[in-house]
Formats: sequence, structure tokens, C-alpha cells
Amino acid sequence: MRITGGAWGSRRIVGPPKGAPLRPTPDALREQAFAVLGPRLAGAAFLDLFAGTGVNSLEALSRGAARSALVERAPAAAQLIRRNFAALAVPEDAWELIVRDAQQALAGLARRGLRFDVAWCDPPFAAWEDGLAALASAREAGVLAAGAEVVLEAPPKAEPALSGFAVARALRGAFLLSVEG
Repeated sequence: MRITGGAWGSRRIVGPPKGAPLRPTPDALREQAFAVLGPRLAGAAFLDLFAGTGVNSLEALSRGAARSALVERAPAAAQLIRRNFAALAVPEDAWELIVRDAQQALAGLARRGLRFDVAWCDPPFAAWEDGLAALASAREAGVLAAGAEVVLEAPPKAEPALSGFAVARALRGAFLLSVEG
């Protein structure tokens, strides 16, 4: 697995071990999505729901995001995220790892008044509805700013039906959503 662009472009990071339940975002999807998101990333606050290996946050920071909040409930995946961020010597003030359920993490971010301009949501496909619920909660709590852009990875033939979100573009294995007013 590698970072596809920006300051750490072409740098490899550690993926999950064989047999692990994580499904890393394919490089081709990240490259396509971040090419579209590029202009929005400069100085942006990036939210990474169901962060897995942390590669999407690393990609965002590599391409100019100011900071990233990563939400991942699995302790083993959280360790992998810490390892990958340490390997690239990502400054500690540029990222925050929240090891808890997405709904709990979003409630905490809302209490702190944090708002995000760009988000990535990659729920396990077996629990894809959890990702939809997390995005709905993020919007309702104001964690996603009006006009924020969200990449939602999706299982084949899935269609996101989320109130308050518009599908801006279909990507290879994901949708680019825009948070409505």
C-alpha cells in the first residue's frame, strides 16, 4: 500500500496482516478521489471515519490538509495507524486518533465544536449501514460543515440514500457526496 501523491507520494505504509478484517482502500480509488478533492485540501480539517490503516488521512495530510481526526474502534487497527504515522514522522499536532465507536467519537467531536471540511467514510461492507448512520450523525451534530465533501466507500451496487447529502460524483468503488446547506 502506498500514498499516491503530495509530500509523501509513493511512500509505502504497512497494511493489515493477512487474514485481518480490514479492507484497505485501493490505491486507484484514493488516487481518483484525491485528484477530485485536491483543491479542497489546502488547510482543510479532514475527518477519517473507520480509519483502518490511516492511509486516507496520510494521503490528505500529504496533499495539504492542516489536520486530521481518525476514528477507529479496533485496537489492532489503531496500533497500525500509530505505526504508519510514526514511520512518516507526522507531526503530533497534525492528527488525532480517537479509538472508539464512530457514534461516540462524533458526539465527542461535536461537544468540542470541531468542524470538518472534507471527510472519508470507509465502513466495513458487512456493516455499511453503520457508515451511513455515522455520516447522518456527523451532519446533524454539525461536525461536517455545510458544503463539506465526503468520500463514502460502498459495496458493489450500493446506493447512498442520505438526507442532507447530495451525490456529486460516482467514483470507482465510492461516491463523492456534498453536505447540503
